[in-house]
Amino acid sequence: MSSLKRPLAVLAVLASVSVLAGCGDDESSSAVDSGSGSSSAPSEREGTGTECDFPEDPMGASKEVEPPPSESNVSGEVPVTISTSIGDLQATLDADAAPCTVTSFVSLAEQAYFDSTTCHRLTTSPGFGVLQCGDPTGTGTGGPGYSIPDELEQTKSYPAGTLAMAKTNAPNSGGSQFFICYTDTQLPPEYTVFGSIDEASNKLVADAAAAGTVDGGPDGTPKTPVEIETVTVD
Repeated sequence: MSSLKRPLAVLAVLASVSVLAGCGDDESSSAVDSGSGSSSAPSEREGTGTECDFPEDPMGASKEVEPPPSESNVSGEVPVTISTSIGDLQATLDADAAPCTVTSFVSLAEQAYFDSTTCHRLTTSPGFGVLQCGDPTGTGTGGPGYSIPDELEQTKSYPAGTLAMAKTNAPNSGGSQFFICYTDTQLPPEYTVFGSIDEASNKLVADAAAAGTVDGGPDGTPKTPVEIETVTVD
């Protein structure tokens, strides 16, 4: 995918290596650019105790939020409901595999960062089917004002239903942008996998993706809009 931090980084089509971009990339690049409060407050959770470094992003914040705690406050499987214009997506985040990423995602969700945002990018090439979300600006260049570390030890494949972080070509450049693989997707092991959506939810995304992009190309704005209404940590 393209860099998936805020925008998408380098996109690999078929045999080429695709990069999912995150913050700071230009929308013209082929990379993939990288809420309601939870019912349980962060202080009530038992975390992994993992130390997390969230350095300030010189690009600044697209929507002001407090940075996540510097020590992971989540562990195990974290159920999340992503309420969208195409239906509710039921997700399970893997805090043991990606503690810092999930800590950041949960923090942003509880601060309503993802509420009323648009999934701005869709790819439809064979072996590269992703929907990219998480940018309040809807341009592929927005982020939370900090970056998050890569957590790649568990990243071996990107089957349908995978949730992974967008980033730029640089390491440790993720932010708030994430992508959903609605088909089995071929990517290098450079994007942190932090959870998955269930089969019914993936079908909702795949059905929306079937309409293609606005301009009919393999990479662009989804023709069927996917708006995130709220993200709730269950």
